[in-house]
Amino acid sequence: MRYFKIVFTLLLIIKLSFANAQRTSKDQFVQIKTNVGTMIFQLSAEAPKHVANFIKLANKGYFNTYDFNRVLKGFVAQGGETDSAYAAMEKNGEVLDRIPAEFNAKLFHQKGALAAGRDDNPAKSSFLGQIYIVDGRKYSDTQLDALEKRMGSGFKFTAEQRKTYKEVGGTPNLDQNYTVFGQLVKGMDVFDTLMSQKANKAGKPEVRIAITVALLSKREAKSLLTNN
Repeated sequence: MRYFKIVFTLLLIIKLSFANAQRTSKDQFVQIKTNVGTMIFQLSAEAPKHVANFIKLANKGYFNTYDFNRVLKGFVAQGGETDSAYAAMEKNGEVLDRIPAEFNAKLFHQKGALAAGRDDNPAKSSFLGQIYIVDGRKYSDTQLDALEKRMGSGFKFTAEQRKTYKEVGGTPNLDQNYTVFGQLVKGMDVFDTLMSQKANKAGKPEVRIAITVALLSKREAKSLLTNN
């Protein structure tokens, strides 16, 4: 009888821990401060591996040593580790850890989407320490139809995706190629300011755009989101 009580207790603990992890990732908000302003993102439970990795790195202060190193207006702002640094690591024989792709129709490249960078690996797995925020542009139904044909394999944009790409904008050509794991929920004006910074042809800003990432408690997020 004691054995069954112990097993039942362990199963209950695991179940509660899992439920709490799901709830935490679903409700998790993160603040990204830059020298042009502050943005708040909601992380998605639909990409649990990417969210867990991002939270782990944020708690370690990883992103605070980096900046937005590429600002490509009409496309994305890329931050964290650079492409060249990852390429150099692989050239030196380092085996890079990656996160398996997590594609979901609910997570797509609308303006303000927070996503993970990667190289051209066939599995489309993500780098651990590279992120980007989507800028993009608005698309017409005709343009979205053409993109569907180009992407092949019977790919179709959902009604919600089409509406968003037409009214808000984004980079739909990145869907099902790069993993989105969050969405900008406050500070779109700050993001627009970030995207308007002067940069060279490669997208490197003339003035460094430093990053400070902080996870928010529910109380902090509620206060910041309701405070104008």
